[in-house]
Amino acid sequence: MKMKIRKGDRVRVMRGDEADKNKVGEVIRVLPKENRVVVQGVNLVKKHQKQQQTGGGKTIPSGIREFEAPIHASNVMVVDSITERASRRVRRGKVAEEAKPATKRATAKKETVAAEPKAKATEAKKSATPKTAKADEGAGK
Repeated sequence: MKMKIRKGDRVRVMRGDEADKNKVGEVIRVLPKENRVVVQGVNLVKKHQKQQQTGGGKTIPSGIREFEAPIHASNVMVVDSITERASRRVRRGKVAEEAKPATKRATAKKETVAAEPKAKATEAKKSATPKTAKADEGAGK
């Protein structure tokens, strides 16, 4: 199934640990085969790590490592970039923010442009009528 959540999206955690509910964070990683996402600052777990030697003679030090564990994608909802609320309809980033005001401006321009020709046309008819009448009177004399 296609994932609706992408890396970089802002999401709100709807279900899960009480400490993580209603937290908003950015998606760091998406795991589509497992239908899971990793959200920054959410579902933090601690792992006790032994010292390990990797290839090339490097060593990973021992200690307690804290990292974000994946959460199921059904437990998060994408936050709408305009209203800042979790929603099912996805509007992302600057494109969505610019698109909404632009449509309002475009409709406002259309209304004013459509209203102006009507007003000019009626003024032109009014002004044209007396001139022709005067011209007719002058022509008859």
